[in-house]
Amino acid sequence: MAYPERYELVFDETAPTDPTDLTAPGPEHKERDVVTVRRTARSGAGGFPVYEDETGIVRAEISDRGEVRMLASGGQQAPSTPVRARSLGS
Repeated sequence: MAYPERYELVFDETAPTDPTDLTAPGPEHKERDVVTVRRTARSGAGGFPVYEDETGIVRAEISDRGEVRMLASGGQQAPSTPVRARSLGS
């Protein structure tokens, strides 16, 4: 099966707010982080390709259905699960 060469992993996280700052966005405000990852030669435990960012810190196994399993690249990591993975094609 041909897997995409790259994905964007999209993470949403509620931005911390200062209750004394009246100009700060409310608690419903979310910040969005997007990380681009490339396919590596490795496969994960599920047999699907492992993707990583250019630093090698963000790693994920992405299935043929777009399911994402984040992989720790070092000790004491607690990787967040992305909201979605967008294929960037070949």
